[in-house]
Amino acid sequence: MSIDAFSMDFFSLKGKTAIVTGGNSGLGLAFSTALAKAGANLFIPSYIMDDGEAGQIIEKQGVTVEFMKVDITEAGAPKQIIETCVNKFGEIDILVNNAGICNANSVLEFGRKEWDPMIAVNLTAAFELSHEAAKFMIPRKSGKMINTCSLFSYLGGQGSAAYAATKHGIAGLTKAYCDELAQYNIQVNGIAPGYYATELTANTRSDPVKSRKVLEHIPANRWGELQDLMGAVVFLAGRASDYVNGHLLVVDGGYLVR
Repeated sequence: MSIDAFSMDFFSLKGKTAIVTGGNSGLGLAFSTALAKAGANLFIPSYIMDDGEAGQIIEKQGVTVEFMKVDITEAGAPKQIIETCVNKFGEIDILVNNAGICNANSVLEFGRKEWDPMIAVNLTAAFELSHEAAKFMIPRKSGKMINTCSLFSYLGGQGSAAYAATKHGIAGLTKAYCDELAQYNIQVNGIAPGYYATELTANTRSDPVKSRKVLEHIPANRWGELQDLMGAVVFLAGRASDYVNGHLLVVDGGYLVR
């Protein structure tokens, strides 16, 4: 294929179907909206349903969106999610493993009660969903899997050993699945966000000392905005990234270099 064959259509997701777990709030809603703006129809499994705002935002993009209230950690839930999506849309082209939780506490207070739920949501559910999605993608020899990683896929992290462990784990899963699925034209990549201005970081951002400590570590000298992530997910979900595989795309304003 010559360079003349490249076009901006390589970034189009028109007619594609994407699953985004937890895609009705926070980073997940940013991912869902970006994929919808690129033309993809959305299937959004979530444990916490919103007041309909997410549906309105996504439908404004001229695509179809379906929601499913479900606990992704329940036995059989990942299989049910994938099969329900395929039954409704006829296919699954893109899987974004976004849903996650972060419980924080000191080392001596952080036990199995805190550890187990995070492993179940952040790592095991992502594995099971990927496993079930692969059953549909392999025969078609086509598919995109995108895992929400983190700076803590690279770093330690005081206050939550489980969060760092799951994010290191999801990075490893990304590379392992790439190694097995690339032969079927399936790309498996991760997005590693840095520090973003969301509800989860509101307390840190409102504390002058803590906020300054974060900003001093970011060459861009600002907190990330959700729109900063949206181009990354569209790129990894589209044809433009067909030779990008097993990669963690860090979107952190340069945090890791300082």
